[in-house]
Amino acid sequence: MPSMARTVNLPGGTELPLIGFGTWQLRDTTAYETVRAALEIGYRHIDTATLYKNESEVGGAVKDSGVDREQIFITTKLRPQDARHARRALESSLRQLGTGYVDLWLIHWPTDRDALVPTWQELLSAKEAGLTRNVGVSNYSPAEIDLLTDATGQRPAVNQIPWSPAQHDPALLDEHRRRGVVVEGYSGLKNTDLNDPVLTEIAQRHAVTPAQVVLRWHLEHDIVILPRSSRRERIAANFDLDGFALTPEDVTAIDALTRTG
Repeated sequence: MPSMARTVNLPGGTELPLIGFGTWQLRDTTAYETVRAALEIGYRHIDTATLYKNESEVGGAVKDSGVDREQIFITTKLRPQDARHARRALESSLRQLGTGYVDLWLIHWPTDRDALVPTWQELLSAKEAGLTRNVGVSNYSPAEIDLLTDATGQRPAVNQIPWSPAQHDPALLDEHRRRGVVVEGYSGLKNTDLNDPVLTEIAQRHAVTPAQVVLRWHLEHDIVILPRSSRRERIAANFDLDGFALTPEDVTAIDALTRTG
């Protein structure tokens, strides 16, 4: 399936699938069943976090899926309030997930300024110890990324930030590209009016849904997507993005939905 092969290379050489399955607000049996469904459909990138309180369900679904652990890219995130005990927090996440490592560990959002660099150093230490293959951040500004890089000589592989047509910021995207930091966009559908005439017209012309148009638009900009749903048909539709292609005019029209002022 073409979507499975769509990846971006992280600095260490790891391949990060551009289409991931988000698990925010999915709990208990729902979390387990939806992750199982996503893996059956073909997703190979699962995004969770300590904050989501579903790491054990995610780990159980991965274990029971029959898919080789090495083929699944797992991300989890450190809560800022756990920064002083970051290694312990990651070890807890690994126990919950039932795996010896994660593929990506992110700081969920910035800590207090005086803790920014020490926390980043804890992530780098965990990577050195083999507990995570890659490290990055979430909800950080380019200036905060520079602070980490300048202090340690090592930049975050990823910054996971809100992204949608309404929030599209080419200058911000360029700031990340110049630094070699991959942008993962979250809440792309949640923050979009899927009834917008621009989206519905493009969707009708390509015989797809407006949600698929928005997700494909992210991919056109090489932004990692993390759609979330508890309905199997939507989980499948969100992964099925290779049967159509947006024209350059389509992309420009969606770019223009950015809020101004």
